[in-house]
Amino acid sequence: MKFAYTIVYVNSVPDTLNFYQKAFGFDTRYLHESGEYGELETGATVLAFASHTMGEMNLGGRYQKTDPAASPVGVELAFVTEDVSAAYVKAISAGAVAIKEPMQKPWGQTVAYVRSQEGSLIELCSPIGG
Repeated sequence: MKFAYTIVYVNSVPDTLNFYQKAFGFDTRYLHESGEYGELETGATVLAFASHTMGEMNLGGRYQKTDPAASPVGVELAFVTEDVSAAYVKAISAGAVAIKEPMQKPWGQTVAYVRSQEGSLIELCSPIGG
């Protein structure tokens, strides 16, 4: 078994891919011609997005849609960066919602939290031990 994908169901896959490029610097790896599914260039584990239409087809609508106006669900996407403060500012300027400003954790890691346009909770963090 190998962890390969995280797929977030969203209203607009192209808009979400564009936001993640502007906010976090991830280029689009793949966008299906239908616009219903796309992936970002994120390394070994793929971060992908699928439309709610695809969610209806795949899951019969039996999932909780993310709602940027509601509290985030208990899952976060964590992006490692050497400069958390700069990444935080860039994400906010691209339209992410500030949750927690960069802070130093007792184990030395710097961590900040934002919410993406589709409602996902994003952790921006320095490498552990860095």
